[in-house]
Amino acid sequence: MIVSGSASQSLAAELARELEEPLAAVDYDRFPDGELLASIPDPDLEGAERAIVVASTVSSDAHVELLQLQDALREAEVDEVVTVLPYMGYARQDRIFEAGQPISSRAVARAISSGTDRVLTVTPHEAAVCDFFEPSATAVDAAGRLAEPLPEDLTDPVFLSPDAGAIDLAETVRDAYGDGETDYFEKVRHSGTDVEITPSDVDVEGRDVVVTDDIIATGSTMSEAVAVLGDRGVGDVYVTCVHALLVRNAYAKLARAGVEAIYGTDTLEGPTSAVSVAPIVAEHL
Repeated sequence: MIVSGSASQSLAAELARELEEPLAAVDYDRFPDGELLASIPDPDLEGAERAIVVASTVSSDAHVELLQLQDALREAEVDEVVTVLPYMGYARQDRIFEAGQPISSRAVARAISSGTDRVLTVTPHEAAVCDFFEPSATAVDAAGRLAEPLPEDLTDPVFLSPDAGAIDLAETVRDAYGDGETDYFEKVRHSGTDVEITPSDVDVEGRDVVVTDDIIATGSTMSEAVAVLGDRGVGDVYVTCVHALLVRNAYAKLARAGVEAIYGTDTLEGPTSAVSVAPIVAEHL
């Protein structure tokens, strides 16, 4: 049985179809004082062998909702509870940056671990966050899915990662697409406010470019990089990422920079959700 968090209903439905498992009825309510109540009024739930909760923790409310769904499954005496985090909130707060700060990803991982037997998380920004779960979580790499929505007729394509450390992501998308070259952006800081962003080596003139990333939040760095590509005579520029947060005016920034299209997955459901991660998640279930 598949149980959906309110932020992951489309992906949960896709996963139910992929696994040929039923999709549970779930209610999401809020009391007048602001407190949440997520419940599973499904008569087939009691004593089920396995329930898979699919819930992107995109907000503090989503975290609470997930804990409530897990607890409801325990209360129904489900034999095995599996938690799928398509997008794990707080995953980038994976270390102490200043004295007195918590390791937030560890804190939320411990809370989630208390109500589940197994955890999967899709393309975390740092795979090491999986070790914060008890027992550890499994990271599902969805980067290969990013090639699917791309046009089939890209001109001599170049796949660019945001930095040298993420070149594996660009290579994975290129390999899934079946053609092209890979490169990465270099950032040269000339002053506190002057940062030069350029592709490291490859010639992009007249070539289509696919900029790959795991997460796009504000789009500021990405839009600057795309603008540089425009100055170098690039063909069409496509942006593809696993987790398209696109907060505030990120979409507009990228469009103004000259991006032809933005493709994301359904780990975060929205207008850029061009491909589902359900098939790759299903392989781990």
